[in-house]
Formats: sequence, C-alpha cells, structure tokens
Amino acid sequence: MGHTELGLRERRTIEDMLNAKMSVDEIAAEICRQRSTVFREIKRNRYIDDELPKLNGYYGVTAQRSAVDRRARRRKLVRFIELRDAVIKQLKAGWSPEQIASRLKFDGQA
Repeated sequence: MGHTELGLRERRTIEDMLNAKMSVDEIAAEICRQRSTVFREIKRNRYIDDELPKLNGYYGVTAQRSAVDRRARRRKLVRFIELRDAVIKQLKAGWSPEQIASRLKFDGQA
C-alpha cells in the first residue's frame, strides 16, 4: 500500500492538538496516521528559536511550507549532470549503488 503525504489540514490538526496538550497517540488516532508518522512530523518541523524561546513549538502552516520547499528542492543527480553520468556509467559497468557511493565519497564527489 502506498503512502500519502501529510497535508495542511492534518498539520493544523497536529498543531491544535499539541496546543491542547493532547498525546501523540490521540493525535495519530484523530488524523488516522501511525504514531511514528506524527512523532517524525513534530520532530522534523518543530520551530526552535534560541533568542525567543516563547515562540518554540509546532506550527502547521510553517511545517507545510517547509515540506513544500523540501519537495521542490532538486536532487543532486538532477543538478549535477557530470555526477549523474558517472553514476550511470558505473551502474552499467555492474557496480552496486553502495560501491558507487563509497567511491564517490572517496573521490570527494559526493
């Protein structure tokens, strides 16, 4: 079964329920998601400001914006044509992805 990404409505529900001091289990049940998904979402998109700790917390709209920005970021093999060509060449030569990754790190290309 495939997965679906969290949407703004779910992120706002997470925010509201966290503000109401509800548990992650209750939040997960409310939005019909695994508790690990909710934990990961909160950890990944928590706002932390050392200068203004009163603003620390989870904000659904900010989390949604961050998620959209991450999805829009182009991956390394799309941005660097030479790197992509080198990876394809090594794959065709029978190298495993692990071997390619190790070699690229060794060569300082990764």
